Amino acid sequence: MFDAVDWQEVEAALDRDGVAVLPGLLDAQACRALAALYEGAPEGTFRSRVVMARHGFGRGEYQYFDYPLPPPLPALRAGLYAQLAPIANRWNTTLGLPQRYPATHAEYLARCHAAGQVRATPLLLRYGEGDYNCLHQDLYGEHVFPLQVVVLLSQPQRDFDGGEFVLVEQRPRMQSRPLVVPLRQGDAAVFAVNHRPVQGTRGPYRVTMRHGVSRVRRGARSTLGIIFHDAA
Repeated sequence: MFDAVDWQEVEAALDRDGVAVLPGLLDAQACRALAALYEGAPEGTFRSRVVMARHGFGRGEYQYFDYPLPPPLPALRAGLYAQLAPIANRWNTTLGLPQRYPATHAEYLARCHAAGQVRATPLLLRYGEGDYNCLHQDLYGEHVFPLQVVVLLSQPQRDFDGGEFVLVEQRPRMQSRPLVVPLRQGDAAVFAVNHRPVQGTRGPYRVTMRHGVSRVRRGARSTLGIIFHDAA
């Protein structure tokens, strides 16, 4: 599933905008099968369900998977991590941060679990008409991998209208920059979880990123979230 990805272009887009699109990461059949898990998964597939409105997160809901993760999540998580860890390490070097990430996701998860971050974080999100997700960051403990992935499981214009994936870049002493990321069914967006480096005239500096989803105007929208650190 990663063979068609131009990882050099992904890295360039992440450096430029803090977000990159992986076109067609999952096919339509895989998207439908994952979306169907929201209501049709065997008992124990999910560890918790969150209704966003109860917590001021927006409108809609999501469920966190529990271990063991169903296929293809382990392969997706491990394969994406292997490609993104070198970028994350370079970003931390640029920003003068000491944290470095091991080559494999299994090694990184062992680090998270040793620190008490043992709860799975991949999730399915479901939005109906009028639903949205407020701008936020997915930070769950001391260990935070600086990149994460979202995959659109529904087909725009057929299953839903609106519901654009959006990011806001908060630049120091400057106005914030919005980004709208068009996605098709099966496309994935890789984006900065918290901070990313930007090259300024006096050297690199840090900007803060937040992400969310605009209001769904019609229909239903499902997405898969792949977060590489686990939760405390």
